Amino acid sequence: MAKARMAQLLSFKLPNKVGQLSAVGDLVGAAGVNIEAILAVESGANAEFRLVTGKGAKAKKALSTLGAEISEEGVICVQVANKAGRLSKVAKKLADAAVNVNRAWGTSFKGKSSMLFLQTSDDKKALAALGKAGSRKKK
Repeated sequence: MAKARMAQLLSFKLPNKVGQLSAVGDLVGAAGVNIEAILAVESGANAEFRLVTGKGAKAKKALSTLGAEISEEGVICVQVANKAGRLSKVAKKLADAAVNVNRAWGTSFKGKSSMLFLQTSDDKKALAALGKAGSRKKK
């Protein structure tokens, strides 16, 4: 069954130059913060970054030395079995709870689980529909 929890999505722009990804990784790693997901995209003279972490405030503080304006917003992390059809099951639960998915992305690798990241119209309802991490459903 899926396990869902909240995390923080940090978004910021830096000048597009060699070494920026390394600088971001160094600062966040030195702060002891695990990056659960990352997107870094060239955008003309800038590089746009999005990081998902369970310790948004700590990561934001570490990244503040880069001088970028960093926005922070919630994102739902859903751990699911790495099997065909799991996205459909998650999406169906959200639809049945009348929760719209505004953004979705995910990752998997060889192994038993995959991670979905969701931004929704109602995180509280989404978490209730998906089941919070650590909670057990009665049989």
